[in-house]
Amino acid sequence: MPAAWKRLALALLLVLAPGTTWAADIRLAYLSMTIDRPPVLSNLDVWPEDEGLQGARLGVADNAATGRFLKQTFTLDEVVLPEDGDAAAAMAELASAGHRFVIADLPASALEAAVAAAPPDMLVFNAGAPDDHLRGTACRANLLHTLPNRAMLADALGQYLVKKRWSKWFLVIGPRPEDAAYADAIRRTAKRFGAKIVAERTWDGDFDLRRSAATEVPQFTQGPSYDVLVVADEIGDFGEYLPYQTWDPRPVVGTQGLTPTGWHRTVEQWGATQLQNRFQALAGRTMTARDYAAWAAARAVGEAATRTQAGDMAAYIQSPAFELAGFKGRALSFRSWDGQLRQPIGLAAARNLVTQAPVEGFLHPINEMDTLGFDKPETACTREGT
Repeated sequence: MPAAWKRLALALLLVLAPGTTWAADIRLAYLSMTIDRPPVLSNLDVWPEDEGLQGARLGVADNAATGRFLKQTFTLDEVVLPEDGDAAAAMAELASAGHRFVIADLPASALEAAVAAAPPDMLVFNAGAPDDHLRGTACRANLLHTLPNRAMLADALGQYLVKKRWSKWFLVIGPRPEDAAYADAIRRTAKRFGAKIVAERTWDGDFDLRRSAATEVPQFTQGPSYDVLVVADEIGDFGEYLPYQTWDPRPVVGTQGLTPTGWHRTVEQWGATQLQNRFQALAGRTMTARDYAAWAAARAVGEAATRTQAGDMAAYIQSPAFELAGFKGRALSFRSWDGQLRQPIGLAAARNLVTQAPVEGFLHPINEMDTLGFDKPETACTREGT
């Protein structure tokens, strides 16, 4: 019998057990902020205005589907702040209204301010900020992360490249702070897995690549021999114009080309098609990594409600006993040392899921998913000591 059916059978047995009363009204909040995205050269893909929010809505709907059998109801309060909104004040207001589970889809600075305003008994799920320092020096005891951090993404990519023996990397870095942060993660991964960055260049072109890519990109990518071009361009400004234009015929990977991601529309195995279809029916579009992170946060609360009979759900979510079926082929759980959700990372092209990390051959004494990102001996987080 498949593991998913075993869990369902166990849940039904518990529901039917004499004297079982699990009735509860469980409230979640979704806190986000309007982001003013800068213009980019390619405007073919429009950022969904409801990205993240629709994932939270689907997660609560999935919770409600199970909750009907357990006499549990789930509600979602949605708070969307303007770009200059006060995240700390909004979090304090949610706390005063009795919320104890908040899905935060916020930039790093706003998230830090919001968590600082949250009471210790409120559990905050980071579904929008990939910044590594939030899992390190800025970690908090009541902050969990369902969105993969940049270190996890870079390690997933690095494992695949090393497995393919593409160990010489040409790193191209965009001009924005988030591009520099992505490049830092790539450098860490190269050192960790024995790859070599043979060249680094910062993209500062002020020309229109839509018209001049065929002449500008080959000149820009001339240099030492390399196996793969690694791009750090998180908003997708110039990176889309690099594939098939490089001086040497080399693959393009990173934020463009072959991309590490927490979720992708091409994921179909492990029952993922049903999740993709439910999301498409709800939102009218495909599910993104931020949507998935918000969905996973909501489902973590729902899973805890089922397992604890709506008891101490926060403690259960952070315990070794917690597991979430996340349609990724492995049970997901939160790391005790930094609150990051352990999860496989997909390596996807535009219309193809190439593979999933951890890549075969990268071993760990406890959990192979801990080969992605900061393992316990590497962490700068003091969460376990707080």
